[in-house]
Amino acid sequence: MITDLFPRTAARYLKLPLLGDVLDGLARWLAAQGFQPARICVRIRKAPVLEDMLAALGVRSLGALSHEELLSLAPRPARLQRDLSALVRSMAAYLYGSDLLLIGDPSPTALLADSYVEFLRKVRGLATATLRKHRHTARLLLESLDFDRHPSTLKELSPQRVETFVLQRAADLGRGSLQHLVSRLRSFLSFLAGRGMVRPGLAEGIDTPPAQRDERLPKALPWETIQAFLAEIDRGSPIGRRDFCMFLLMATYGLRASEVAALQLDSIRWRAGCIHPYRPKNRASLALPLTDEVGAALLNYLRHGRPRSQHRSVFLSSRRPAVPLQSPGVQCAFRRRALRSKTGISAGSHCLRHSLALHLLRSGVSVESIGGLLGHGCTATTGQYLRVHDDDLRAAALDLPQPSQEVSP
Repeated sequence: MITDLFPRTAARYLKLPLLGDVLDGLARWLAAQGFQPARICVRIRKAPVLEDMLAALGVRSLGALSHEELLSLAPRPARLQRDLSALVRSMAAYLYGSDLLLIGDPSPTALLADSYVEFLRKVRGLATATLRKHRHTARLLLESLDFDRHPSTLKELSPQRVETFVLQRAADLGRGSLQHLVSRLRSFLSFLAGRGMVRPGLAEGIDTPPAQRDERLPKALPWETIQAFLAEIDRGSPIGRRDFCMFLLMATYGLRASEVAALQLDSIRWRAGCIHPYRPKNRASLALPLTDEVGAALLNYLRHGRPRSQHRSVFLSSRRPAVPLQSPGVQCAFRRRALRSKTGISAGSHCLRHSLALHLLRSGVSVESIGGLLGHGCTATTGQYLRVHDDDLRAAALDLPQPSQEVSP
């Protein structure tokens, strides 16, 4: 297949010492996955670059590489070298599925992080997305300590070393994100202390960045802005029909990006006139009435915008092969639309959820009903969405008394 894609330069790729023997199989595998020839070509063109990277590491055979080692060669962040990153990920998936990569034992870091996540799942019952963040934080700490090569570093872990780790991570985080990091780090250190792997008291010695409750206003927009944003979306293309449908669902029901991504075809009960979005954060579904506007948008997308696929997810990627859209994909689609919008929206997709909550409150809907729609377990959580804006404060302000006018004699 390489000769068909590159009639004049096929030998350049097929003669590569390490990758030449597998490139034709990779191209055929990508074609079977539904990739268009142009997308296959941009990956194959980066094969000489990957060959040089492997040679610089002293790799003499692909069979000596593990799946994790090959994936570690992908540029980070991927957006800086998209084509090379795509080649590495595609190559790793192809070779792993063909049993052409070394299948090694999990590293000590991976084993300990997995053990910690399993503990959180059984004892605290955390959602999958939250568990993923805890695993990431645990791996970051262990990798900073070079735990794989020096397991004894945990026994020698000091408060100063923990503080250094937090300061290193703080350089790229805001105060809110840093608070979450410290919270997850405390949890992991408490887990390690319970197993006798670190000295007791490390978790309690981490300072949390100070923050006042409700110090930040919610990122809610006027309801007229939300309506104008939705009206701007061109529904003449498949991707326009998809984006309009996704954002209409978020604005109508207050769905999160993860909940839109998790929506399945079976979640739409056409005859019953209801929709059952699954809430990954709550691990439960909520029955909501299917409005005429949402139903029409869904039908328009399913009939004229959604690619044919065996996947049961409602929203699929626009690029082939069509795969279920994930939460980052929904957020990225919103950012693209917001940048092109004349409404001046600068917030993320979660602003639709905030805006709906504030719109319902101003329309006279009770806080309990709003919380039920948003899937909150207590009204205190709903209150985070309903903090007042400047306009509300101005409406509540009393008029200043006018100074009395003196009557001239």
